[in-house]
Amino acid sequence: MNVPWEITLAVLGLVVPVVAALYEFAFTGRKRLGYRVQMDTTVTDLVHSEYAGALQQLRLPDGRALVDPSFVLLRVENNGVTDIDTGDYARLDHDRVGITVEFPGRKVAGLVVTEVSSDFLRDSFDRESGLGFQDGVISLPRVPMNRGAHYKVLAALESADPPANGARTEFVAPRVSGGIKGGVGSGQIQETRSRTGTSRAAVAMVLFLAAVIVAQLVVSLTKDTTAAPLDCASGRLTLSGSTAFAPVLREASAAYHHTCPRATFTVTADTSGVGVDDLDAAGRRQGSGTPPVIAFSDGPKDAGHPRVLQRPMGFLLFTLVVNKDAGVQDLTSGDIRRIYAGKITNWRQLGGDDVPVRLVSRDSGSGTRRAFETRLLGGTLEPGENSSDCRTPSGRGATGVIRCRRGTTDALLDTVAATPGALGYSELGSATARHDLLTVRINGQQATLDAADADAYPFWATEYAYTYGEPPARSLTASFLRYLTNEVGQDIIRSHGDRPCADLTDAVACGPS
Repeated sequence: MNVPWEITLAVLGLVVPVVAALYEFAFTGRKRLGYRVQMDTTVTDLVHSEYAGALQQLRLPDGRALVDPSFVLLRVENNGVTDIDTGDYARLDHDRVGITVEFPGRKVAGLVVTEVSSDFLRDSFDRESGLGFQDGVISLPRVPMNRGAHYKVLAALESADPPANGARTEFVAPRVSGGIKGGVGSGQIQETRSRTGTSRAAVAMVLFLAAVIVAQLVVSLTKDTTAAPLDCASGRLTLSGSTAFAPVLREASAAYHHTCPRATFTVTADTSGVGVDDLDAAGRRQGSGTPPVIAFSDGPKDAGHPRVLQRPMGFLLFTLVVNKDAGVQDLTSGDIRRIYAGKITNWRQLGGDDVPVRLVSRDSGSGTRRAFETRLLGGTLEPGENSSDCRTPSGRGATGVIRCRRGTTDALLDTVAATPGALGYSELGSATARHDLLTVRINGQQATLDAADADAYPFWATEYAYTYGEPPARSLTASFLRYLTNEVGQDIIRSHGDRPCADLTDAVACGPS
């Protein structure tokens, strides 16, 4: 059997990058800890000048003033492709220390953590963390770091043997030790470089892909081209609203653009209520016709938008999510109502661990929050938040269960995963993709289509698409709505853990409740 050239070239163009990516993931970059010395400079001349100011007040631990000081700024980063936990660090002399930095020929006068990529990292540098120094060595704690996370440490140092007669000291570069178990380079921490250059592997891959593209172009020029699909529209379209449905919209719009390259999309996920309000405002400003905007909402629209038309797109399953420290994975409907009423303040009251309950909610305009209040709280609104960091109360007189809110699904999931005892709620597909938190059964039922369809699982909502008036049949707006309800669009919805309304036993139930 003769295989067409275009198929062979397409397979090569797919297989080679995939193999290269798998090699990078499995062998060279799965767990990788790196560092960069971003500054190592002496300030000897400045400290002895008349403008030294506070520099002349720097002291060694024994009280001596610095004579030949220098400053080092060190950046530590997770530059692998998976998260690093405290248990991933290779064991050093101290069970709380993950990294040591030695400064040959210098003594450490003091240090400070100057920057963290996420606020929750600051808890890793408290008094009991292992952060400290002795003589010419800094000890850094075992910091849990998500992929791409980093922190910076600024150290003030003094020469062990200050030079005589004002000579300039030449320091040896810091020696960084430590690493992670089973990581790249036998687990040792690796010095990283600024990413402004281009590696040989990247150049080789670009040249290979360029060759494949050129070869495919040559082959395609010798063949007749086929017409675009009959329902292929062009133009620009904005998809706004629900953050829970945003992953579906990103994949579906990319797939549509692949089939119809003259169509371009912008996805702006900013909660269901905001999306519908912005659509209505855009339509009123335009005056006539339908603006190129589709708003998506987890549930029916609010009153006051008579020109906004709704179409059911899918059946969204939601789930409660809980931090692993809580020690629970199954709650009854009564438990949930008592928790959000503030009657349960510690998980041990429900047989869990001795950890305080902390509630992480969505903004009031969120469709996910509205579904939670309707389906699980019986229409009762959640109380307002009393904390910004989800750990401590904010403002005078703040009491009771800690309550905070987050603006997006991803932000809520990040906060629940990082906050001991935290409980929140999310669209099912986004929650099950995470491995740093737990989903919660409700009344013993998992979040499944069969359970929800049989009224055994209560936490779901209809996802609606909204337009301002009826869009013209040949417009990109109408074409994309049809695309979401055809076989390809329905498969994309299913791939994210949601279901098209057609999958329900009673499709009419996929509507306003």
